[in-house]
Amino acid sequence: MRIRPIEQADYAGWRPLWDGYNAFYGRAGDTALDEAITCQTWERFFVASDPVKAFVAELDGQIVGLVHLVYHPSTTRQCDVCYLQDLFTSPMARGRGVGRRLIERVYAEAQSKGCSRVYWTTFEDNRTARALYDQVAQYNGAIMYVQEIAS
Repeated sequence: MRIRPIEQADYAGWRPLWDGYNAFYGRAGDTALDEAITCQTWERFFVASDPVKAFVAELDGQIVGLVHLVYHPSTTRQCDVCYLQDLFTSPMARGRGVGRRLIERVYAEAQSKGCSRVYWTTFEDNRTARALYDQVAQYNGAIMYVQEIAS
């Protein structure tokens, strides 16, 4: 297995994983993300000054996992922090350590950028993912609230 920064040539392998990730969170069909958001997300990965970055997992020459992260300042720390925003593994590669390796890569990258924390969210009932997360990070009891703002 190889974990590496995403490349422009990875779009065909990345897109089905991105669509699967969004479907898992209810963003499919009538509730799918606008295509412009997907295009913008993809383009951001390749802008050096953008805080959004991406890595992929390759297994036997195929992209089988993705992770997207965002670096940002914090009001409670002197150093930046890293938000692990999206993590997804193809169903055929699950149970093979892909998610763990992607998280470990985020940790290494965040450390190399001088970040003092990596954090992420998931749904309370996402038991499969939480089984891994409980092994690689500390659950701090946080609950996330969301309010959409019309633009």
